Amino acid sequence: MNVKSLAFALLAVLIVVAGVFIGTQVAKSNYEYQGSLIEPPTTAYDFELEDAQGNTFSLNEQRGKVVLLFFGYTNCPDICPTTLADFKQIHTELGEGADKVIFVFITIDPKRDTPEKVGNYVTAFNLDFIGLSGTEEQLQPVWDGYYVYREISESNSAAGYLVDHSARVYVIDKWGDLRLTFPFGVQAEAMAADVAHLIAEESQQE
Repeated sequence: MNVKSLAFALLAVLIVVAGVFIGTQVAKSNYEYQGSLIEPPTTAYDFELEDAQGNTFSLNEQRGKVVLLFFGYTNCPDICPTTLADFKQIHTELGEGADKVIFVFITIDPKRDTPEKVGNYVTAFNLDFIGLSGTEEQLQPVWDGYYVYREISESNSAAGYLVDHSARVYVIDKWGDLRLTFPFGVQAEAMAADVAHLIAEESQQE
């Protein structure tokens, strides 16, 4: 092969490689998230809280996995069980990909929700789910870090007082960045699709 032919061959290879790269980037950029995308991503507030086994759960130690984070309480009559049911469906939808996702539930009612109680509550939906609690002093910075609204509301219910609270799901990517939030009511299938897209990301720049 002469020099001219070799140059043309190399050019052809470069064109093919460039086409594949551009096509991949276009495909990624054309993906439309169902959740509320945070642009640019922001570093998720780090925290350490106790799980049902007395172990310390650290958000920073979850790098390499996507984290779905929700704030609620075990006496919640509607939003919390519905969200955990969505988590269960997302886990099913992801199939083997669920191993790359951590589902976390943090209480907003530490007066009643011990780590053990929260742990039992969430594992009733899926044994892989993680429930976290602590003292109000430990939890307040975490609530503030995610702008969680909570307000105790007196009730005549047998379960005692209710807690009005924000109902967003926070999605933290493999690099510890807060990438998405899902308002209450987004379908589990849509959330699963967004999470699967984040799982498939190969680098923070892609």
